[in-house]
Parts: sequence; C-alpha cells; structure tokens
Amino acid sequence: MAKDKIEKKQNKHFVKDFKSELKKVVWPTPKQLVNSTISVITIVLIVALLVFVLDFCFELLNKSGINKLKEVVTNSNAQVSPSPAVETETLQEDPADDSTVVEPTADTNAGTENTEQ
Repeated sequence: MAKDKIEKKQNKHFVKDFKSELKKVVWPTPKQLVNSTISVITIVLIVALLVFVLDFCFELLNKSGINKLKEVVTNSNAQVSPSPAVETETLQEDPADDSTVVEPTADTNAGTENTEQ
C-alpha cells in the first residue's frame, strides 16, 4: 500500500517536472522553421548532386582505364607470343635441388587464346 502511494507521488512529481521543462523550451517561429527546413533540404540536394557527379566521373575513368589496360595486355600478348609450331623452353625448379632444369616443350596453345568475352 505504501509502495503505491510512493509511486503515485513520484509520477506526479515527474509530470510536474516535465511540464516545467517544456515551458523553458524556446520553440522556433514558423518562419525560422521554414528557413531551417529549406536550408537542410538545399544542403542535402547539393551533397547528393556532388556525390552523383563524382560517382559518374569515377565510373568513366574506371571504364576508360579498364579498356586501356585490355588494349595494353592484348598488344603485349600479340608481340610476345610465339607461333604455335615454335618450341619454347620452360624453367622448372627441382624441389630437392637449388639448380633449375630447362626442358623444351611445344607450346601448341600460344596465340590461340580468345581474350575478348
């Protein structure tokens, strides 16, 4: 019984304190509220536009960079790859020994790769 009285008293005290704190709040006028809202929306739109432009630019750079890299790889493969009938030497290391073993092998797939997908 005494517990209920204490809780009711605390609840009344809380409500009184809450109301007194709300009276101390300085609420913005409608004009201030509109100005603040317009400012926030404007800043958000400017930042969104900036992010969009940067994303678009980086995407263009990325595409052109990848295409240029493909060209370089294709050109270097065309210059370096031997004809299919030519034998090439490959270096193979013997795991038990530090010396390298050179074995001639026929490279039948050289130059026949399709690099475009």
